[in-house]
Amino acid sequence: MDDVLRMDAVGQARAVRDGQVSPRELVEAAIARIEARDGELNAVVHRRFERALAELAGIPEEAPFRGVPILLKDLGWRQAGEPYSGGSHVLDGLRVERDGYGVARLRAAGFVVLGRTNTPELGSTITTEPVAFGPTRNPYGPGYSPGGSSGGSAAAVAAGMVAVATASDGGGSIRIPASLCGLVGLKPTRGRISFGPDGGEGWSGFSCPGFVTRSVRDTAAALDLVSGFRPGDPYDAPALPGPLAGEVGADPGRLRVGFVTRHPRGDVPEDPEVSEAVTRAAGLLEALGHDVGPSWPEALGDAGFPLRFGAVVADNLAAEIENIGSWRGRPVELTELEPRNAELVRAGRAHSAAQHILAVQWIDAFRRRMAAWWESGYDLLLAPSLGVAPFELGWIPPHDLSVASGRTARAVAYTSPVNATGQPAISLPLHVSRSGLPVGVQLVAAAGREDLLVRVAAQVEAARPFTHAALG
Repeated sequence: MDDVLRMDAVGQARAVRDGQVSPRELVEAAIARIEARDGELNAVVHRRFERALAELAGIPEEAPFRGVPILLKDLGWRQAGEPYSGGSHVLDGLRVERDGYGVARLRAAGFVVLGRTNTPELGSTITTEPVAFGPTRNPYGPGYSPGGSSGGSAAAVAAGMVAVATASDGGGSIRIPASLCGLVGLKPTRGRISFGPDGGEGWSGFSCPGFVTRSVRDTAAALDLVSGFRPGDPYDAPALPGPLAGEVGADPGRLRVGFVTRHPRGDVPEDPEVSEAVTRAAGLLEALGHDVGPSWPEALGDAGFPLRFGAVVADNLAAEIENIGSWRGRPVELTELEPRNAELVRAGRAHSAAQHILAVQWIDAFRRRMAAWWESGYDLLLAPSLGVAPFELGWIPPHDLSVASGRTARAVAYTSPVNATGQPAISLPLHVSRSGLPVGVQLVAAAGREDLLVRVAAQVEAARPFTHAALG
């Protein structure tokens, strides 16, 4: 069964249809893999193996992903009857009443949910080391972080527990774990996937649901399943020309690609290994026939961005704590939170409504300034997925908030602006550090152009097939 677990989700679905493996055999193999590997990695914090096996009989034979196992990030991606922790003890004992739209669509397509994956408390940082559940370890090096906030999902997919897991990205939380775990991670355009029925947006529009996978075609197929406007959603992403799965293998044409290896803001030290990853990717894109040269949006260098972005995040976290208090029936005390989150909530509570609106309006102007670069004739921006080299567990210290804040700001310097603009971006596993850890690179397209990202990513994958050494 190891050969089947090494397949991507599209391959596993085909193996089921062809009779190579039964849905039960596939699910049981994934469960065995989790039990064998998760003791070291700590990626899966809630398991539902017996319920998953019992659900197999109710999946229609025509479901396209019948019997393919999947894991859900324990932040967003709500499933009826299951616990929801968000990486924190403040939600202990609570269970979800109904499926989110995305989860309902995945289950209708035949995916079998095996459990929920670890995430930092409330998803507010770039490493998965919550006090509530303990750290998740990177399959490429157990002393290293798998990133965050979708670190549990990324570690599970990289280790072969499942071929695909859900994720979400508010400041880089799909792309950063994908980079650190050697995976494909696409942050969709704002509004591409609904937060309904229980939510409208995440972090004032910064956050987007998505997936981490081992292949471009899995990312495309999974996004096709869950994408689409639902009545009442606050946003509607520009329409795609067709299913993203149909873009895999399509010719992207000759594209104009700008790249950046040194952050124009000036306060982000350049990391040689990260710069090498981008430079090599630029050479690959040029060899594939694209017009590649150093260029980037002028707004990327605006020193005012981190302050406004951080303010909006803090305001949203303060609101989330109020919501959690209502959900569980008693207010959340700041002493119940990890120090980082307690400080963010304090900051959010100290902001006036006017200050919040002014920060959002600043971001509105920033988004237009960023978009001007694509309007000037560029198709893609090539940049680091993570502003620092792969880092060890503990590198973001839980109690030294000044150091933690500075390191986080450097790490998300290339990802968080794309959350603010709502554009799609994809991280691809194209480099390995001298320590043997994966280093991803990021491609950013104009709003609504996931189709272009999938075309180019598939072209890159075909030219330089992704390797997944952590599968064992």
